[in-house]
Amino acid sequence: MKLQRFALALAGVGILAATAAAGPATAAVRSNPTPAIANPAKGDLKTTPNTKLASGGCLQDVGFNTPTPGMSDVLVTPAKPPRGEFFGEFKFVGTRLNTTWYGVQTDAHFYYHSLFVQGGTLYRGVTYFDTDNARPTYARIGSGWTSFTQLVTSNYAITAPNRSYLYGLSTNGSLYRYAASGATFRALGHFAGFKGFKAMTVVAENPSYDTLLMTTKAGALWTVRIPAAASTKPILKLVRSTGFAAYESLAARGCGDKGGSLVTGFDNDTDSAYQYATSKFNGSATVVTSYGRVTGGTIPGTGIFPITGHWNQLVGE
Repeated sequence: MKLQRFALALAGVGILAATAAAGPATAAVRSNPTPAIANPAKGDLKTTPNTKLASGGCLQDVGFNTPTPGMSDVLVTPAKPPRGEFFGEFKFVGTRLNTTWYGVQTDAHFYYHSLFVQGGTLYRGVTYFDTDNARPTYARIGSGWTSFTQLVTSNYAITAPNRSYLYGLSTNGSLYRYAASGATFRALGHFAGFKGFKAMTVVAENPSYDTLLMTTKAGALWTVRIPAAASTKPILKLVRSTGFAAYESLAARGCGDKGGSLVTGFDNDTDSAYQYATSKFNGSATVVTSYGRVTGGTIPGTGIFPITGHWNQLVGE
């Protein structure tokens, strides 16, 4: 299947898949890519979610690791049930955790950048799609990530000051935050009180705060707003008290012109994904619509992650 090009990524739907893959290589990672076909300063890049309502057909691209080892993705159209278009995998190193894949188009390259954990080591990955064959590259960041069960990234890239945060949920019951600093990450402290939490994804990112959507082992769904100020504690709001215990990982994307989101949860026990549409998150007042199980295939990996464009921002809370 031919690679679908970057026009989709700019709309928040970047397709990873290709029919074959070149052997992995090691290369330096460009940390601050410059867009070639969209210039935020000129106003030609949308900074708000797709204007279609979730029920009207926004698309959500969800990536997942495969046992090969490899990477693949499924493009999900909201419906009852949601319709999944599964794409062919390409070779990648084995991963335990994966963060959002951000698509970038420059004059020279079209690629996605992300972070992943292999064992207890954190890596930065850049996968090039300049031809029909994916070309993944890897750069080691450092060890010490064995205790983390979830990793997600926020990426505010529209206006200065830009920032990129990495959030990690540890088995010690704390939520850690790190800031991108050149080729590595600087620790910004941690928040206690997350012992019972299980899966998470980012639903809002702006200069003042990030908001994570998190599930508990008992099945509750919470938003966790984390102010950018390092000394400020997170603000937790209960969205639903039950119904979300099955999911090992979550993926979200903005949808609609009112701050709505599409959220997909992955159940590792059944290799299946389930999609929901939500209004802008507002605690228990949030409207949550279940679309059911994604049709069209199964997900053989151990987790899912969002796929989007580098300059797409989440405004879900």
